[in-house]
Amino acid sequence: MFYENSSQKLPRPAILSPMERIFLGAGAVLGFLGVAAGAFGTHGLRDRLSPEMMNIFESAVRYQLVHALALLAVAWLADRSPSLAVNLTGWFFVTGTVVFSGTLYVLAMSGVRWWGAVTPLGGLALLAGWGCLIWTAWTLQ
Repeated sequence: MFYENSSQKLPRPAILSPMERIFLGAGAVLGFLGVAAGAFGTHGLRDRLSPEMMNIFESAVRYQLVHALALLAVAWLADRSPSLAVNLTGWFFVTGTVVFSGTLYVLAMSGVRWWGAVTPLGGLALLAGWGCLIWTAWTLQ
């Protein structure tokens, strides 16, 4: 936008709270890496992985991207209605995404099956995050 009168001031940029900045940044990083992983899987791994391992890799990408978007919503909520439940939601989503998707990526690319035993811990963290978000929605005033 151009200002014809130089006396007009540009609006000040918004100041983010620490939690808002963390969850916005984590969502952006996870989203970026999720798109990169999806492209890598499609163009670099399709001919190298079995169909079963490719499905596992695609599940990791899907969950990562969904929770990257969820973290953007948590960042917005951390600004609008800061609370312990909102902060827990964000941390559960970050931890759950790293553990859940991370172990699926390692399993798909290495074929080492015991990584699949760790994956449910990430899933539990994701469920805890959704539970905290439900609690926030229920108690929000």
